[in-house]
Amino acid sequence: MAAAAPVDSKAAQFTSTEVCLAAPPSENTEKGAALLEDVFGDEEDHDIRYKTLSWPFVAAFMIAEIVSNGMLTLPNAMAVVGIVPSLILTIFLGVFALYTAKLLIDFKLNHPEVHNMGDAGFIMFGPIGREIFSIGTIIFAVFAVGSEILSGQLALSMLSNNGLCAMVFLAIFSAAIFLLSLPRTLSGLNWLGFLSAVFITICGFLAMVGAGANPVPGRVVVATIPTTFYEAFLAITGPVFSYAGHFMFFILISEMRKPQDAMKAAWVLQGFSTAFYAVFSLVVYVYIGSTVASPALLSLPPVWSKITFAMGLVNFLISGALYAHVAAKLVFVRFFRRSHHVYSHTALGWTVWVSLCFVSTAIAFVFATAVPIFSYLAGITASLFASWYTYGIAGFFWLYDTFHLKGGAEGLKRRWFGTVLAASTVLAGAFMCIAGTYVSAKVRTWDPIQRRNFELNTATFL
Repeated sequence: MAAAAPVDSKAAQFTSTEVCLAAPPSENTEKGAALLEDVFGDEEDHDIRYKTLSWPFVAAFMIAEIVSNGMLTLPNAMAVVGIVPSLILTIFLGVFALYTAKLLIDFKLNHPEVHNMGDAGFIMFGPIGREIFSIGTIIFAVFAVGSEILSGQLALSMLSNNGLCAMVFLAIFSAAIFLLSLPRTLSGLNWLGFLSAVFITICGFLAMVGAGANPVPGRVVVATIPTTFYEAFLAITGPVFSYAGHFMFFILISEMRKPQDAMKAAWVLQGFSTAFYAVFSLVVYVYIGSTVASPALLSLPPVWSKITFAMGLVNFLISGALYAHVAAKLVFVRFFRRSHHVYSHTALGWTVWVSLCFVSTAIAFVFATAVPIFSYLAGITASLFASWYTYGIAGFFWLYDTFHLKGGAEGLKRRWFGTVLAASTVLAGAFMCIAGTYVSAKVRTWDPIQRRNFELNTATFL
């Protein structure tokens, strides 16, 4: 570390952590210090062991969460701006999201005590940062659960030809999400996560087959379309928010056996999602044309729509459970961090855990069913939080660690390219947040079709 580096208690703590991580496993004192920093510590004698996930299952969780509904809005975005701008944006944002994932993972490895965005906010911005980032994560996760509940209700209604009241389907789907979210560790959901990723992939392939087998006569397909700022941003909300899932990466990585393998999962996620998004949106748009709906499955013939919704239903259910689990896990660890209630089967621990899972699902259910403008609020939530959690905050991660761990201001100057890139990432996140929030506020003045498209583009991805 350069002699010019500023030294304070925080910097000293994180420098110590970095040294511990780099030390050979045989050095017990350094290893013990690193374990003290780890959020779950040494689990050798614990009844409940969290650090059990391998990177392929983490990749499956990421795909299940991010690809879940994101792809369903992209053909509609292509119909607004045309093939070329949409594909360029989709691929660019996929690469950008991989870069921000790398910054997030590096930050986690440098600070193993980080369990969620709130912990990262505390390190960088103190107690206020912890509260803002934690509350934002919970709000984002709860709205995501609500969006999955609505997606599940839509799928069940379509499969049953509206055989039951929509409220009944919403209640059934919410109850199923609550039950699936109950395992205390993510390893209890790992095979469900893998199943979810498989089913959403099958859903996408079947949708492409259905669109190809039933092309719309006289459809309009264009390479580029002149448009206004409002219409353009309406369209790009699909690609921008389709990669929004970084807010739960810390929690996933915290339960890995080898957090150092997290980047392998990120490569799989971004490589798969970027390629799948590009192919899916292009194929569906080419065969359906400018009339493609959001979600795209509604533009398929009834039989194909039912088949694809049946496949997607599995993903909607498991993704909703994962979001509810994450919201509950953040609060649970905040309450009981370092206590035996985290890793032992205590009555208090289980009571609080089940209550948190129930509350997160119940609040989502109430919002989805009782708030007429839920999709509108989900759009604002996405603009406020997804832009930062997926993109902007990662720039702060790099700037903070470079300053505190690699030489202070001199370290930032020496790594000028990385500094510029990180600062640009922060500015990009700020632009997405401001523009998205502005358009979200203005959307209520648009015509009903435009308004509905925006609300679906920003709510369906969650």
